[in-house]
Amino acid sequence: MHDMARPRFHLAMPVHDLAAAREFYGGLLGCPEGRCSDTWVDFDLFGHQFVAHLDPLGAPRPAATNPVDGDDVPVPHFGVLLTPAQWGELADRLRIAGTTFVIEPHTRFAGEVGEQSTMFLLDPSGNALEFKAFADDSQVFAR
Repeated sequence: MHDMARPRFHLAMPVHDLAAAREFYGGLLGCPEGRCSDTWVDFDLFGHQFVAHLDPLGAPRPAATNPVDGDDVPVPHFGVLLTPAQWGELADRLRIAGTTFVIEPHTRFAGEVGEQSTMFLLDPSGNALEFKAFADDSQVFAR
């Protein structure tokens, strides 16, 4: 059950292949599938509405990065802030599945304001995703 006191986001992203998106988001990430059509699929991405929209032309995405704590972070990217337990379970599941990471699961800003666990990976269409967790939730927007 979702806590309605905290709004959920809706994000629609292009994918080249709906079957591959279903395998990645539904199978690998474990996101339940919602409504769908021949051109899009809704997924419950950790309580948020993520929609994979078919982009059969497969328009190339810009491959930019920004340096963050020694990593080249892909831009654009999207993801979810998880609890440390959820993050660890997902990191383990992805490692066991042999996932190729853009940035391996690790701790960023160790011992500093905003310390967090993070990992980056690409979906089958090249969309970059980040999953992160803060041991102290009050650090999410700390300066």
